[in-house]
Amino acid sequence: MKKGRLEAFSDGVIAIIITIMVLELRVPAGNNIRDLTPVIPVLFSYVLSFVYIGIYWNNHHHMLYAVERINGAVLWANLNLLFWLSLIPFVTAWMGENHFTKWPVILYGVILIMNALAYTLLCRLLIREAGPSSPLAIALGKDWKGKLSLVIYGVAIGLAFLNSWLGFGLYVIVAVIWFIPDRRIEKTVSSEITGTE
Repeated sequence: MKKGRLEAFSDGVIAIIITIMVLELRVPAGNNIRDLTPVIPVLFSYVLSFVYIGIYWNNHHHMLYAVERINGAVLWANLNLLFWLSLIPFVTAWMGENHFTKWPVILYGVILIMNALAYTLLCRLLIREAGPSSPLAIALGKDWKGKLSLVIYGVAIGLAFLNSWLGFGLYVIVAVIWFIPDRRIEKTVSSEITGTE
């Protein structure tokens, strides 16, 4: 199967997810800068979630760029990823509205780890379809960033039971790790096109 419809559908769903998140933001009643104080946690959780959605969209785009075809298993794995991404607005709002208390931060971490697992599954199925010598397989290699992220999420969820800010801090660290551009796929595809190493 060709991948065009999957890409277009995924882009549309991700755009809707971002729209839902921004519509959850409420304007303060007053016109003084101090009136923003109660909504700072909501804004902060929105910014982090926007960055996460952006990271997934960016990496999803690169991953699909590196493959030629998809199959039914890939379609279902992609829907699985989109499902977990679609829960981000809910946990974002809950965490921000409750000022990063224990259970909202824990659930936020659970949703993040489920997104990471869904993304990993999608990667593996795309590699299986494309083959072990495909540009995607070569580019991802051992995928240390993906594995490290899963470990950090697990530790963050555990720490959030003791101190929600420690857990939240680790979620920020994972976002920073992925925010730094990951050029593995671009380099691999570019070297295949030009015939360089």
